[in-house]
Amino acid sequence: MASPGSGFWPFGAEEGSAAAETPGTARAWCQVAQKFTGGIGNKLCALLYGDAEKPVETGARAAAPGVAEPRPTCTCDKKPCGCQKADVNYAFLHSTDLLPTCNGEITTMSFLQDVVDILLQYVVKSFDRSTKVIDFHYPNELLQEYNWELADQPQTLEEILLNCRTTLKYAIKTGHPRYFNQLSTGLDMVGLAADWLTSAANTNMFTYEIAPVFVLLEYVTLRKMREMVGWPGGCGDGIFSPGGAISNMYAMLIARFKMFPEVKEKGMAAIPRLVAFTSEHSHFSVKKGAAALGIGTDSVILIRCDERGKMIPSDLERRIVEAKQKGFVPFLVSATAGTTVYGAFDPLIAIADICKKYKIWMHVDGAWGGGLLMSRKHKWKLNGIERANSVTWNPHKMMGVPLQCSALLVREEGLMQSCNQMHASYLFQQDKHYDLSYDTGDKALQCGRHVDVFKLWLMWRAKGTTGFEAQIDKCLELAEYLYNKIKNREGYEMVFDGKPQHTNVCFWYIPPSLRGMEDSEERTSRLMKNDLPGHRAS
Repeated sequence: MASPGSGFWPFGAEEGSAAAETPGTARAWCQVAQKFTGGIGNKLCALLYGDAEKPVETGARAAAPGVAEPRPTCTCDKKPCGCQKADVNYAFLHSTDLLPTCNGEITTMSFLQDVVDILLQYVVKSFDRSTKVIDFHYPNELLQEYNWELADQPQTLEEILLNCRTTLKYAIKTGHPRYFNQLSTGLDMVGLAADWLTSAANTNMFTYEIAPVFVLLEYVTLRKMREMVGWPGGCGDGIFSPGGAISNMYAMLIARFKMFPEVKEKGMAAIPRLVAFTSEHSHFSVKKGAAALGIGTDSVILIRCDERGKMIPSDLERRIVEAKQKGFVPFLVSATAGTTVYGAFDPLIAIADICKKYKIWMHVDGAWGGGLLMSRKHKWKLNGIERANSVTWNPHKMMGVPLQCSALLVREEGLMQSCNQMHASYLFQQDKHYDLSYDTGDKALQCGRHVDVFKLWLMWRAKGTTGFEAQIDKCLELAEYLYNKIKNREGYEMVFDGKPQHTNVCFWYIPPSLRGMEDSEERTSRLMKNDLPGHRAS
């Protein structure tokens, strides 16, 4: 570990080493950067090494194996540029010829630039309406057409680039204008750039010392999200997790610990039979979390919904009373803000009243609908969320942040830390020279935790809250437009009456063979089969 105040040295050289003491290494790097990036390289070197260390041309240096002298930076205006920046024969090169190998700078920059070219061509093609969303092949066809197996001997860089092209050739273009699938779509350019930067930084979120900027950005972003939930001053805690299912499980874990802290050491055998409540339209992750935590899926009680898919508060209270009479202990109610199928918003105020009455932890699964908090026009649908003890919010859904990006927000500060910390002294030393509250690793279930915050933070900076608001308002406007277009169209039936609350437009396409049939169980049964000619349901 570097001592406090130690300087930054190029290529990871340690202070006092030959590489650190000699400016030639830095100048050599800048020469390569200049040849590939022109003015950008000059600015980068000036930023890294100061005006006094601007690169100067030195004598000829030995070229890396397989690399000819690079050509001058191109001045063409082709998009993307097709000019060759360096004559590199990848057929004779391997990953061992890339940095950090000696004299690997030119090969590395050429290789990475070729990878970027592949990515840029894919991105541009993704937005081309004349292209297919996917070149679909069945699994057995793809397995037979290409050799995907792992071998003992390394492939050449030429083969590695081919692997990249082949992978994207058969990938689904999620940024395509005609891509519609589940609850995430689109490809935001600023979010994409942030993901590239995150991968280049390649760090972990468990301590401030290893991810200083990213830890601070997580602190700032989570506080802002808690403010938008309605908790005074953004008070509380939170964490970015690997998806809404894990965020919901975190909420269940913390709720159990809040009621029975002894469960952390003694386990489920030391506490009474717990039960949780959620709507029959809720996400399956609530049951999955109960299974993972040893609570059991039978301990998740499903509450009836109305015709629009919203939880019925009176049924919730009835089932809570029944559970208590049986000797069970209600510990969690998971309300849903934006159900997966109907896009329904549970009545959070009424649910909050019941949770307060019976002293039960209230969680709001806003993975899908949480983004509406950004909209002054639509956030009323989440009225009462400020009374929740915890909230799941997935920016990778409604806000279009690249996968994955899910946040769990907790109203009580310090509770997550108490629930999960294990005091690993080899990581979380108590004598560090900064505020230890920024070491977030001990409050997480993971030790290795990916940097998920930067893409959201950078997109938020690029769009502003008003930009996200306009994006979300437009999506709901388009959903209402679709609803108005098909509600009275021949061959279509709405699943429920009334315009949708979210972007979920639920309808049946009725094939001609069923349009004359009376509404009956037989008609419904046949309608739900996928083998009818012209059948389509959404």
